[in-house]
Amino acid sequence: MDYLGDWISNLLGLQASSLSATQMGLRAIVIYLVAWLMLRVVGDRRFVGKYAAIDVILSITLGATLSRGINGSAAFVPTLAAGITLVIMHWLFSAITFHLPQLEPWIKGRTRTLVQNGELHHPALQKSHLTERDLGMALRSKGSGSQLDNIALATLEPSGEVSVTPRSSVHVVEVPVEAGTKTLRIVVE
Repeated sequence: MDYLGDWISNLLGLQASSLSATQMGLRAIVIYLVAWLMLRVVGDRRFVGKYAAIDVILSITLGATLSRGINGSAAFVPTLAAGITLVIMHWLFSAITFHLPQLEPWIKGRTRTLVQNGELHHPALQKSHLTERDLGMALRSKGSGSQLDNIALATLEPSGEVSVTPRSSVHVVEVPVEAGTKTLRIVVE
């Protein structure tokens, strides 16, 4: 068994003071596979989707941590242990917010209403450090145009994305046909 351990150590350069290109390449393969397994545990759509601040934090810290294991600036096995710890922390925070939804705004962030029924909410813009021009750009990028009258709801999500619900363009007109008995209902879209 010692032979196998020594072989793996030499192959990955675990005791080496400098790494060869082959050792760095093999480390990259191992770290990639371990990271893939960790993300399968977390749920890769959540991680890649960057739904909340905790997802962004995991993305940055996991990448920074694992890269050190590849280039040899940190010990290989402790680097993998740190990466696994980060993923476990992320999973714990996600589980806490699922089981205790009252903590979700503190862990993941709050949704802020920026526009409601065509009315701009200046305090929410101020808290979010968004100018009206920033909001207009976000609305146009969603295909909503920048006319506030056309927007039922625009919110800043914890992910930093602006979601938009357009106002319904359906208008109903009721026309009495016979006094007190029949009404013609016209739906205009």
